[in-house]
Formats: sequence, structure tokens, C-alpha cells
Amino acid sequence: MVERDAQRPARADGQTAVPFERRLDARLVASIVAAGSLSFSAVVFETAMNVALPALMEEFAVDTATIQWITSGYLLMLSVMIPTFPFLKARFPLRRLFVGAVLAFLIGTLLAAAAPAFPVLLLGRVVQGVGTGIAIPLMFSIVTDQVPHEQMGLMMGVASLITSFAPAVGPSYGGIVMEIAGWRMVFLCLVPVVVLSFIVGSLCVRQATPLGRPRFDVLGFVLVAIGFFSLIYGINLASREGLGLSVLLIFALCVAALAGFGVHGRRFDDALINLEVFAHPSFVLSVVVVAAVAFAILGFAYLVPNYAQLALGASASLSGTLLLPGCALVMISPIGGRILDRVGAAVPVAIGMVLMLASTALYTAFAASLTPMLMLAFYVLFGLGQGFGFSTTMTHGLMCLPERLRTDGNSLFNTMQQLGGSVGVSAVTAVVGAAQAGASDMTAATTVGGFWAFVLLFAVIVVAAASSIVAFRLKKMQRGA
Repeated sequence: MVERDAQRPARADGQTAVPFERRLDARLVASIVAAGSLSFSAVVFETAMNVALPALMEEFAVDTATIQWITSGYLLMLSVMIPTFPFLKARFPLRRLFVGAVLAFLIGTLLAAAAPAFPVLLLGRVVQGVGTGIAIPLMFSIVTDQVPHEQMGLMMGVASLITSFAPAVGPSYGGIVMEIAGWRMVFLCLVPVVVLSFIVGSLCVRQATPLGRPRFDVLGFVLVAIGFFSLIYGINLASREGLGLSVLLIFALCVAALAGFGVHGRRFDDALINLEVFAHPSFVLSVVVVAAVAFAILGFAYLVPNYAQLALGASASLSGTLLLPGCALVMISPIGGRILDRVGAAVPVAIGMVLMLASTALYTAFAASLTPMLMLAFYVLFGLGQGFGFSTTMTHGLMCLPERLRTDGNSLFNTMQQLGGSVGVSAVTAVVGAAQAGASDMTAATTVGGFWAFVLLFAVIVVAAASSIVAFRLKKMQRGA
């Protein structure tokens, strides 16, 4: 299917090129897969490290609140980098951005694999976050800018599937490789995938939009970075010190920085995040849903393997398999996208929300009598719900925006997805860590902390479901107006 688009990519000679033709061909699919493979590898590392946390805590002599920074720090860098993508996309060719993303990710991977101390491991993860922070929005930008409109739901599902399937592989991969060769090989074994992604992407990524010379919003970048970092650091500190004055001051700094960005963004034409997208309430509520679901996904990715090891006495390899069936079922994302293309987003999103609510409710209700097999079974429901509801919510949200704002909307979706995941890991870690602090019986303390973490995850999915209902009602009211 070929669809002529009005946008005109720039040519090297400075002349205007012919209008870009949206066509779903092998080269487009290969470019999506190449960018997605980098994101896939990143999420595999992320979830594989969750299985390795107990061993890393022992090797580097750090506590729960400290070790979680290898996940939170990485996600924090993603959430800061992703808002810069609209600027990078407008300023540099996509192929050059792809190459830079792969090189940054590869450098971070090798640095983490060779880390002699915890700060070096953390630095490697942060550098990985720079590369992934470019690759994720680049993949979704290729979809929104180059895929024919009538196939958008399907290909958004495929793009989401690439990264959503990674949590199915990560814990099992991490548990098996750790038991055979140690945690450093968890990083090194995926280097060939990154290299293959580099080769394919360098050949297949093509330009669809014009380039220019926009100004970079330095002040906006600093304010967003301060706001996001203080939020995550405040949650982390609260797990150690409670809601004392220092923690409240850090949260106040977060609010002040983000409020300052709101004021700044209204006055600066090339603001880091285009605040115009916030004038569309259905889109904003869809962003809330995506952030809340990402909170739960990453919260479970940390909680389930660690709860299984510390509270239930399961091995690293068994703990790593508990998320596998549920995450594998996220492969139905393209089916949800196809349903969206045929009858709209309401049906797949509703199915997804009901399943995720059921899953988190069961975890909470059976928290006192959980077994590894029950944890596996309950997560199957969550994986199904994620497969139906996650990418379709993103697609529906983007469809609520004018086409000129969809790149900005895509950037905000991806930013809040990573920030939501980072907050989820930090919040769940804070709840479990607070229960473990000073406890003489680590098994009992982890069981108590796990229960309250499951309660938190259930509450977050309730917020997601409520936001989804309101988003669809507002959309329906706008159509009737």
C-alpha cells in the first residue's frame, strides 16, 4: 500500500525532495526491527538485572535502595533523553541518530560488563540509557511518519511487541546466564544482537521529514532533568528516612522545577516538550494510562523475581521464568492493533484494563499464600491485558492529536512511559526496602513488604482504568459536539 504524504524530506543539495510516499515495504519493516532490536536488548538487560540484584548486592556490598539505581538511573536517563528527540529529529538525519544511539549503547554495555565497582556499573547503565533514549522514540517515529495510516494500529502493535516481548526473555535469560557464566556475561552475550542491529539499521533507515536548525531548549532540559531526578531520588530517600523534612524538600524541588518548566515552555517557541499537546484532554489521560501501566510493568519486573527468591526461596533460574509466559502473551499486541484498525480502540483497551485489574487484584488477595506457580499464573493475566491495552492506548492517544503534534505526542508518551517505569521500580523498592530495614527475618520482612507493594500496584492500575474510561468519554463527547 502506497500513500503520498505532504511532508517533504530535505535533500543533500538543499533542494526540496518529492513528497514522501508512505509504503509498507521490506526496508521499512527492517528499519523498525533494527531500531526495535536495540530497545529489545536494553529491556532484556533491564529485566535480566532484576534477577541478578541479590547477587550484585552481595558482590558490591550495597543495600536494596542503592542497587535499584542500576534500573532507576537507566530509566531516569531515558526519561530525560526522550524529550530531546523532536529537536534531534528536526536537526539530524534519522540514520545518523540511529548510528549514534547504537554506539552509545554499545559503549555503555561494554563499560557495565567490565565494571570493577558499583559506580562504574551505574555509569555504564546511564550511558546505555542515552542510546536507548534515542532508539525508542526513533522506532515509533518511523512508524508514525512512514507507515500508511490504515495500517498504523497493526504496526504500532508490532513496534510495541518488539520491546514488550523483551521482559519475557530478560528474566529467564538473566537467570540462566548468571548460573552458567556470571552476571557480566549477561551484558556480553547480547553484543552480537546490537552489532547486527547496527548493520541493518545503517542500511535501511530512511528519511521522511525535513531537517532544519531549531534551537535547543537548554533551560527546559535542565528543569526537566532536575524535576525527574528529584522525584526518583526523593522516593529512594523516603525508603530509608521516611517522609522527613529533607525528603519533603526534595519533592518540593521536583514540583518547583516542573512548574518552572511549565512557565518557561509557554514563553519559548522551541520548548523541549510542546505544551500544546496538553490542550487535548483525551490524549493527556491516555498518557496517564501509559505511565501507570509502565509503573506496574517495571514494578512487577523488580518485585516478582526478588519476592520469589527472598520470600519463597526460589532459585535465580526459576525466579527468572515466572514472568516468561505472561510477557510472551504480550505478543498479541498486533491483534489488539488490528482490532483497533477495524472497530476502534475502546474494545481492546477495555479488555486489557479488565485483565490487568484482575491480575493485580489476585496478587493482592493471595499475597499471604503465594507460590511461584500462582505468581506465574497471575502474571499471565497481566501479560494478556498489556498485550490488548498498552499499544492501543498509545495509538488512540496519538489519534486524539492533530497530525502536526503527533511527533511531540509520541515523545511525551515515551518519556512518561520511561518515567513511569522508573517511578514504579523506585516506589516498589521503597515499599519493600522499608519493610526490610532493620529486620532480623528477611523472609518475613520481604513477605510484608511484598504485600504492600502488590496493594500499590493494584491501586495504580485502578487509576489507569479510571483514566481510560474518562478519556473515551471525553472523546465521545467531542465527537457529539
